[in-house]
Amino acid sequence: MKSFFILFLLIFVLASLAQLLLPWWVVGPLCLGLAAWRGGSARAAFGAGLLGVALGWWLPAAWLNLNGAGLLASRVATLLPLGGNSWLLVLVSGLLAGLVGGLAALAGAWGRRASTPGIHQVH
Repeated sequence: MKSFFILFLLIFVLASLAQLLLPWWVVGPLCLGLAAWRGGSARAAFGAGLLGVALGWWLPAAWLNLNGAGLLASRVATLLPLGGNSWLLVLVSGLLAGLVGGLAALAGAWGRRASTPGIHQVH
């Protein structure tokens, strides 16, 4: 549980900062590297990547949606089958970003397990 929380905080803080300056897909290599370095079990790495990136995406998107960017989000939501609901767009985009982070962290945890001798037992 402790390794999950540490990995979650690392991913949340670093992914949030990286997304301010770099493209959205930078969360993939970031989560992969952090999970390979600090990851515990595969389940904990996936959960930390999913929650860390999703929260790092949802919080700024919700803030922007509340403070004026909701008009643009609702227009984008009308292009997609979301019925013009900007909050549904925030939810879906955060979930997709979280899946990218979770799957990248899972790959990092599996890579760590495959490259470290003696830890091939199933948890």
